[in-house]
Amino acid sequence: MSETYTIPVGQRPKTRQQSFAKFVWIGVWLAFMGAPVSDLIDGGHAAGAVVLGALGLVAFVAAYLTNVFRHTSRMLDRRGVAVGLLGFQFVLAVVLPVTMGTPWLVLFVYVSVSAGAALPLAWARVAIPVATGVMFLVGFHQEDAGDLLTALVFPALLGGFAMSGVRQLVRTTVELREARATVAELAANEERLRLARDLHDLLGHSLSLITLKSELAGRMLPVRPDKAAEQIADIERVSRQALTDVREAVTGYRRPTLPGELAGARTALAVAGITPDLPAEAPCPSAGGELSEECEAALAWSLREAVTNVVRHSGARRCVVALTRRETLDGPYLELTVEDDGQGGHGGRGGHAGHGGHRGQGGGGTAVGGAAGAAHGNGLTGLSERLTTVGGALETDSSRRGFLLTARVPIRPRQEN
Repeated sequence: MSETYTIPVGQRPKTRQQSFAKFVWIGVWLAFMGAPVSDLIDGGHAAGAVVLGALGLVAFVAAYLTNVFRHTSRMLDRRGVAVGLLGFQFVLAVVLPVTMGTPWLVLFVYVSVSAGAALPLAWARVAIPVATGVMFLVGFHQEDAGDLLTALVFPALLGGFAMSGVRQLVRTTVELREARATVAELAANEERLRLARDLHDLLGHSLSLITLKSELAGRMLPVRPDKAAEQIADIERVSRQALTDVREAVTGYRRPTLPGELAGARTALAVAGITPDLPAEAPCPSAGGELSEECEAALAWSLREAVTNVVRHSGARRCVVALTRRETLDGPYLELTVEDDGQGGHGGRGGHAGHGGHRGQGGGGTAVGGAAGAAHGNGLTGLSERLTTVGGALETDSSRRGFLLTARVPIRPRQEN
């Protein structure tokens, strides 16, 4: 199924296609309404009874779909609406079997399902057995309801409690998404506060010194211009140092890290409904080597771009990320691979993108799937240039399962003190 029709658990439909998919998923269970429909057609009822029965059935189905469609993933902020619709269903489920006959007892199963979908668990534990018990009482007074009544008791109980479990799962997922968004917002606020503190520490002293020296130079200028010139030179030196400090601080904030990108990739894939298979943490390069900040940043950018392409373009169900140390003739490399099971075997043509001293990594062409083919002109080209700058390499290829991106950066010998 295309991602257009995929609805992540706990999220409301955002498009007509997703609404239609959810409606089909809920409406498929209306197949059990075949008994009342057949009774309307072949039950030998009078014309007026058929019309009233059909209207009652349509109203019942509308109430059922509204309750399940609108209230499964919501808290009971509209409790009166949900309970009112459920009460309306219950009344019809009693009246229609009494007036139309035994085949209409199946409506009680849908009442139980609606109770499980729309009510909290504490309420559903009472409502579902009550609906089943009333169904048994109504059917008990009808002569031909014995076998059908026995067959419906189990579906009514099982369907109601199963739907109650589904509702709890959906609500838990909604709460987890809200908690995740809150944590992300708190983290962003904390990062802004940290940036504000760091900038204050960096610039507070420098700006105060510049202000004092400016006032001093202003007073010295008429009588001692040579001393004023020294103060102005000091102002220039302090301001240049402050500018350098700010640039270094901002560069440090903007530079991505592998642990941070691994955590972000896991979240992005999970939110998109793609099963992530990622290492718990970035591996240490080796006992005698280290990864420079520039190489780590290039590899982190590669991971971010690859995961973004998987989420946006691949239609994948699973994404595997691996970080491995490789030995080559030119020395050790840290290799990142990102492989998905999406539409990687189809699409345009691509190739190895850049090389940096790693033998055998240049040239050649390989098939690139739809996900990377769309982004190859911009995102992957930029990654290739970034990796080449630090002596790394980027490759894209179609794998057996989908699309494969490989990025390598060199591991430099550790500097001994």
